[in-house]
Amino acid sequence: MHLSKGDFVWVDTGAGVPIGAQVKVTDTGQLQLIDDEGKEHKITKRMEGGLRPMHPTSVQGVDDMIRLGDLNEAGLLRNLLVRHKDGHIYTYTGSILVAVNPYQLLPLYTADHVHQYTDRRLGELPPHVFAIADSCFFKMRRNRRNQCCVISGESGAGKTESTKLMLQFLAAVSGQHSWIEQQILEANPILEAFGNAKTIRNDNSSRFGKYIDINFTKGGAIEGARIEQYLLEKSRVCRQAPEERNYHVFYYMLMGMPAEQKKILSLGTAAEYNYLTMGKCTSCEGRDDVKEYAHFRSALKILMFGENDTWEICKLLAAILHIGNINFEGTIVNNLEGCEILASMHFDMVCQLLEVDPKVLEKSLTQRSFMTIRESVSKVLTSAQALDGRDAFVKSFSLKLSLGS
Repeated sequence: MHLSKGDFVWVDTGAGVPIGAQVKVTDTGQLQLIDDEGKEHKITKRMEGGLRPMHPTSVQGVDDMIRLGDLNEAGLLRNLLVRHKDGHIYTYTGSILVAVNPYQLLPLYTADHVHQYTDRRLGELPPHVFAIADSCFFKMRRNRRNQCCVISGESGAGKTESTKLMLQFLAAVSGQHSWIEQQILEANPILEAFGNAKTIRNDNSSRFGKYIDINFTKGGAIEGARIEQYLLEKSRVCRQAPEERNYHVFYYMLMGMPAEQKKILSLGTAAEYNYLTMGKCTSCEGRDDVKEYAHFRSALKILMFGENDTWEICKLLAAILHIGNINFEGTIVNNLEGCEILASMHFDMVCQLLEVDPKVLEKSLTQRSFMTIRESVSKVLTSAQALDGRDAFVKSFSLKLSLGS
């Protein structure tokens, strides 16, 4: 292959996918390659035989990847890279929108952008999440048929933010700014509080799937919505990986709740609870838990949660934290290895918050009942078994609380 200054080629670096590179001339007049990562490569005869010329469409990038001449994995990845470097985070692949998370706020979602993308054909304007939302909305109105939009991607890709943006667009173009539209938008802070957490890859990672069914009138106005959650990561309530946190709502409450309310619930700091310290990470640099708690409480009011309902939710969340601090001590019960609950204020608070008899709760945590053909039989648990049972109870309890939100 004959190479000249300024040529673009594909280089096989041994990583599995070729990357792009440009031919440059050194100070000594020798040709070399500078790849997309900024690394320099000497051009050898052995390397030259493995180089492939880059199609012109891959050099500057295209807004619809169906038009790529190098329609392969390397071509797709480089196209996204080139556009991202130029500040273009959205790219089409036909009717599919690929979004690359910029991890910063961009001025792309103003009222002017909503107006610009309203009632326009897909591809008529530069790629944008509003264009997808507009396509769904006007196909629904024009064809009188249900439309579905699937948002997928790995952790941190921006699925949650894309969902919010689509909902904002639909609320804006539906023609009426009603209370129900505001309620749909304000459901997000509640869902995120109970279903999102800090992970090593993302400060606001959704640990559940979400299906949103929005209902419109014949005139195109939003008249209702149904939101379903599924695949909640129950284990996170009891255990977190290193440098990860439990669900946001616990930290919101401990940081944002007034001192007098925390005193009633006997709550302290996040560092005091086993269920919040498994990952050895109780703070998150990118989030303001005090501010988020205020937003969470405001969202509950908009969705018509009364003060009594909100207080009951806080009591249940506090009970979960106290349950995690209940510990067991091995003992002998009827010549069998068993356990008993170590006396602590945490156990007393759980009984008070859940409004249960202490003896009934103690029996439930230290014994297991099962049915035989004729009768119910109770078996004492070891301290290790009791800890597992305690965590299993909290997982089931938390799932019902989260889905009930």
